[in-house]
Amino acid sequence: MSGTGAPDLTVVGGAGHVGVPLVLAFARAGLRVNINDLNRCALDELAAGRLAFLEQDAEPLLAAALKDKRLAFSTSPAEITAGAPVIVTIGTPVDEFLNPVRKVVQACIDDLLPWLSEGQLLILRSTLYPGTTDWIAGYLERQGKRLKVAFCPERVVQGQGIRELGQMPQIVSGVSPEAEEEAARLFGLIAPEIVRVKPAEAELAKLFNNAYRYIEFATTNQFYLIAKSGGLDYGAIHGAMRHHYPRAKGIPSAGLAAGPCLFKDTMQLAAFAQNQFTLGQAAMLINEGIVLRIIDDLRARFDLAPLTVGLLGMDFKADIDDTRASLSYKFKNMLSGLAGKVLTTDPFVRTDPDLTPLEDVVERSDLLILCTPHSAYRGVDLKGKPVVDIWRFLDGANRLP
Repeated sequence: MSGTGAPDLTVVGGAGHVGVPLVLAFARAGLRVNINDLNRCALDELAAGRLAFLEQDAEPLLAAALKDKRLAFSTSPAEITAGAPVIVTIGTPVDEFLNPVRKVVQACIDDLLPWLSEGQLLILRSTLYPGTTDWIAGYLERQGKRLKVAFCPERVVQGQGIRELGQMPQIVSGVSPEAEEEAARLFGLIAPEIVRVKPAEAELAKLFNNAYRYIEFATTNQFYLIAKSGGLDYGAIHGAMRHHYPRAKGIPSAGLAAGPCLFKDTMQLAAFAQNQFTLGQAAMLINEGIVLRIIDDLRARFDLAPLTVGLLGMDFKADIDDTRASLSYKFKNMLSGLAGKVLTTDPFVRTDPDLTPLEDVVERSDLLILCTPHSAYRGVDLKGKPVVDIWRFLDGANRLP
């Protein structure tokens, strides 16, 4: 543990994408926060005033928190702050069969168990399979630990967490009135409004939010594929649908729907619904399958074997540096067995040694695919190379119909 004085709360997994915005938001509110994480390198980066990933507004807050000694850094469960609230940012992933894996959360709780005290507030933060909050509370009680267990889901957009934490209502739930009230007071320090529901309702609210968004993307991607099969320009259709027509303003453009949450949470909801969530399952087939449909279309147009294909953007969304569950890598893997060579580039990613500078990719490629519509690509000279631009993002490009 570094710094002086006992921290006011501990954030387990606090050096990750979910943890960092939360830590800095509480530090900004005047609390001293213990960042507890197994990743020593990530902790060292934060302690040095550096962020391992892009997060808007984070750098000045990190600098201020370090200057005011509002951050402590620890790697051991034994170093969580005794008696103070503990926020766990570990959620339930899905396995290769698309079923939720509750044991990941249980393993984290087991590590913390010897150091948790009677009546301590334990807040679960990341996506949970419905029923997990109550199950954790029962599990702790069976181990002889009577804690105040709450679930307060994170719902912010990647890269804008700090900003949205201060703007959006925070859903709060607890397995007891005491847990709910204490969690509400804590999050009331950083959120403008608190919405109270039961734990299972909070768990479903998080899943419903992400599944609804995933289905929205699948709907517009299905429209894109229908228009494309008819030889029509979906971008023009989409523009006509939305132009000064308020009931269509929320329809997103076609694109690659990916990332660490939308697909995973939709599949957790399908598992909870005993695989009767047909809308969600259809959305998965459309959003995951659009890469294959685009490749099939290219194979019908070109002999890919002698061609070099360049992929522009490897993050799962624009203007961030997060490649988790990015469909760009699905493109890369599928094309690697079909094209003569596949080149990849990205202005933000620093963890992929195979990336090539943009200028080289454009120069060496016979065909380009815009995977991620980074703002840095707008106006870039693609030298007249044919480009697949499902986003309809590149003005003046030699866009394939």
